[in-house]
Amino acid sequence: MISARNISLAYGKRVLFDEVNLNFVKGNCYGVIGANGAGKSTFIKILSGDIESTSGKVEITPGERMAVLRQNQFEFDEFSVLDTVIKGHSTLWKVMKEREAIYAKEDFTEEDGMKAGELEAEFGEMGGYEVESDAGSLLSDLGIDESLHFNLMKDVPSNMKVRILLAQALFGNPDILLLDEPTNGLDIDTIAWLENFLADYQNIVLVVSHDRHFLDAVCTHIANVDRQKIKITTGNYTFWYESSQLASRQLSDKNKKTEEKKAQLMEFIARFSANASKSKQATSRKKALEKLNLEEIEPSTRKYPGIIFQPLREPGDQLIRVENLSKKSDGKTLFSNVTFTMNKGDKIALYSKDPLAVSMLFEQISGNQPIETGLIEWGKTITPTYLPVDNTEFFQKGEPIIDWLRDFVPAHVTDVDEPFLRGFLGKMLFSGEEIFKKSNVLSGGEKVRCMISRMMLQNPNFLLLDQPTNHLDLESIQAFNESCINFNGNIILSSYDHTFMETVANRIIEITPNGVIDKLMSFDDFLKSEEVKELRAKMY
Repeated sequence: MISARNISLAYGKRVLFDEVNLNFVKGNCYGVIGANGAGKSTFIKILSGDIESTSGKVEITPGERMAVLRQNQFEFDEFSVLDTVIKGHSTLWKVMKEREAIYAKEDFTEEDGMKAGELEAEFGEMGGYEVESDAGSLLSDLGIDESLHFNLMKDVPSNMKVRILLAQALFGNPDILLLDEPTNGLDIDTIAWLENFLADYQNIVLVVSHDRHFLDAVCTHIANVDRQKIKITTGNYTFWYESSQLASRQLSDKNKKTEEKKAQLMEFIARFSANASKSKQATSRKKALEKLNLEEIEPSTRKYPGIIFQPLREPGDQLIRVENLSKKSDGKTLFSNVTFTMNKGDKIALYSKDPLAVSMLFEQISGNQPIETGLIEWGKTITPTYLPVDNTEFFQKGEPIIDWLRDFVPAHVTDVDEPFLRGFLGKMLFSGEEIFKKSNVLSGGEKVRCMISRMMLQNPNFLLLDQPTNHLDLESIQAFNESCINFNGNIILSSYDHTFMETVANRIIEITPNGVIDKLMSFDDFLKSEEVKELRAKMY
């Protein structure tokens, strides 16, 4: 068990935590959630000992080992990939090095022999004789090719280092596992492997993530960081979100009697528990839900952006036609023979093993990049708006946010005063004096929220979204997701957020170097489709 006892943390007048008391117990996976800046990562660092709290202490059951996902990619540059993973089990690593040092001695004494025997016993008890094969298997499961296992970390591509550090954290079955954004840099298949690994993990896991599908798959509990406190509730992220929204609606319903509200909550818990039981990984979550105390369900204090796209006009029958697009970069084919047309109601998710291919296709469709071969033809009634993965060029001048937004007011809007612009910024949670903040000092999340304000201002009937959830907190992701589900126009999107892809798209187009795989189906069905797997084998 790991416990936080009266943990407080303040930076000057800013109080991040105020007497937080929590217990994290074996067999549970806790998803740590909270608004950007609430202190999620800071709390993980307090538990790991990387940050010292102002007051209080962290207690760990004696003899239990903690492992932490480290983000410093340069710390292990002079170690091999395998050794970097093994170093995740510091006690085993120390014994292994002691053992090697004794056997390397030229003047091997009787005392050395005795010590070597002790080390051999300790080494064997910790599974030392299988250490390289165990570390190698873990690396392979995380997509690290065997050819890289004996390379020095400094010679490994940066996108692979993230996976190696994750393998380091997972290695050796730690009693307490602390993971901050573990899915960053992972593809869909590797994330699925990690979901299964953690869902079956028998020890304590705390994970910070903005990936709702991941939180739903692995979490038995949610640790909600809010207003200087942390409250643990039973269930995964979706249960926390839906139950808190239900409690909020009940709070505002003055006419409903207490008994009726209680019955509604009980029905909700029973329904969610039944759904959870369909998953083999959800057994512990189902048991926890069945024991849930109704008092645990509280209204959320979170603020959700108001993302509403209101098309100025209905699209005609001609939407967009893409024909025979091809693109190379540094001699490498990103895509070729990309051909598709869209019908009314289509919401297409672009998918590829190469993120650069998807982003380049978005740049061509949006008109930001020239077309090398083929054509793109937009319908005359279409008003598209584009959210690029890289928005740097939009935030160079440093003018106040309200003036920044004013530059994007379309020609058909004539009455542009401060209240008008405040309305769009307010929907994205910029209030009061915040609208005068300089645009070039905004955080990544604030910039994306500004970009969404700009998109809403265009009154589009067609959305182009390349990684729309990047830098956003869970509240903004949730609001954006629901807005796209309800949007009556057409969408082309690509996202690392599995839930976004699954709930918005009704058609999937996979981009390959040798053409496209185009299927009218959900994202989950696409990933499971045997036909798609056969096509993919021919395309790559």
